[in-house]
Amino acid sequence: MDIVYIRDLKIDTIIGIYDWEREIRQTVSIDLEMVTDIRKAAATDDIEHTLNYKAVAKRLIAFVEGSEFLLVEAMAEEIASIVRTEFGVSWLRLRLSKPGAVRGARDVGVIIERGERREAAPSAMATGSEL
Repeated sequence: MDIVYIRDLKIDTIIGIYDWEREIRQTVSIDLEMVTDIRKAAATDDIEHTLNYKAVAKRLIAFVEGSEFLLVEAMAEEIASIVRTEFGVSWLRLRLSKPGAVRGARDVGVIIERGERREAAPSAMATGSEL
């Protein structure tokens, strides 16, 4: 099993349950690990044969910037669904954090895993355009 990852993707969005949180944009941070098989990409040195992390990041930035969730739990589930369905990822681990949400803590958030943790079939790979 190989992992393609994105670490500390910072995106500004509307998130939170309090009235003041609905009036401002706050930064969330995403760490994402996605199972894939990199062997064909490694052998061919061709982006078309791998999970394109730039395409994933671009899609998540667009989604999160345009969203207005109350809970990080709801946002995390939607992000996981997008990655699994649109990019053919059979398993992922997502850490979604809200820096500065609790005084004295660097950040708070959730970590979720979705899908089966096994090697992805090469046909499950998806690619997209460059950022």
